[in-house]
Amino acid sequence: MNDALHEEPLASEQVFAGRLLDVRRDRVRLPDGSESVREYARHPGAVVIVAELPNGELLFERQFRYPLHRVFLELPAGKIDAGEDILATAQRELREETGHVADAWLHLGVMHPCIGYSNERIEIFLARGVRRVGEQQLDAGEFLDVLSLSFAAAVEAVASGEITDAKTITALFRAALSPSAPADWRRLGDGAASLP
Repeated sequence: MNDALHEEPLASEQVFAGRLLDVRRDRVRLPDGSESVREYARHPGAVVIVAELPNGELLFERQFRYPLHRVFLELPAGKIDAGEDILATAQRELREETGHVADAWLHLGVMHPCIGYSNERIEIFLARGVRRVGEQQLDAGEFLDVLSLSFAAAVEAVASGEITDAKTITALFRAALSPSAPADWRRLGDGAASLP
């Protein structure tokens, strides 16, 4: 790569290996020729799903997130298993977390939620023709509530600060930009409270 801002890796050390994260410390050569250290977490990647019900509402989850010690309102999401296709991950996570499946899937793009300290990517999907087929099939130790909100209510929750989860905010925005988005989604923010 001959980008003038490129940092060349010289050495890499694993600092911690957990079930989810692989924390690294790399020695790099900077664009000016000097050396520095970069610490970051490797992540297997994840998906997030904007799941539209037949009534036009979207599926959401309330889940306690330990690092911040509180419950968050967020879209269904989950980790990509090793070797798993991203669409298969989205389909699996929607079924497991909510008990729903979808007839139509559209990949909306990718986001990188924490570029300063992780290589995590989150693949964004829009699911339509969503219907309940059974009970949740949550992982051991996973607890969450499923609810639905209109797109307008979700945007209002972002504007009011009730939704602060980056993947959820980005996925709603990407869904609103989709050529197949309903007209009311395209007016992202119309009628929502003004941001502070």
